[in-house]
Amino acid sequence: MAKVILTHEVSGLGIAGDVVDVKDGYARNYLVPRKLATPWSAGAEKSIDAMRKARRAKEIASVEDAHAARDALQANPVIVPAKAGESGRLFGAVTPADIAAAIGARASVDKRRIQIAQPIKALGEYQVHVALHDGVVAKVDIHVVAAH
Repeated sequence: MAKVILTHEVSGLGIAGDVVDVKDGYARNYLVPRKLATPWSAGAEKSIDAMRKARRAKEIASVEDAHAARDALQANPVIVPAKAGESGRLFGAVTPADIAAAIGARASVDKRRIQIAQPIKALGEYQVHVALHDGVVAKVDIHVVAAH
């Protein structure tokens, strides 16, 4: 077993700053090469504390705040402007960063917490999930409109 420090959220394993024990091959062949984790060392404790402090600054403080943010996000659809052709097909795709920027006025959302079921490549209405807190997920309606 190898002890690693997660640098990003890994589904089913933990979030950034967590120290976890995983099998050697998983750490060596998957987590470390993809920069999802770093090998644990005694000197790495400072980086763990820095990651936790940064995560706390970005996170929504309490479940009540998360519920309030969820209600604000679900109240009205979020308008995302994107460049599109005559047929309504987008030049590129709408990314979680685009959605996070559009949501920015209502709530502070990290782009890594936005889950898009399928790539958004055309004008129209879509629904995405935003994980606000442990167990609090907002289902946000997205309206992709042509940018002028």
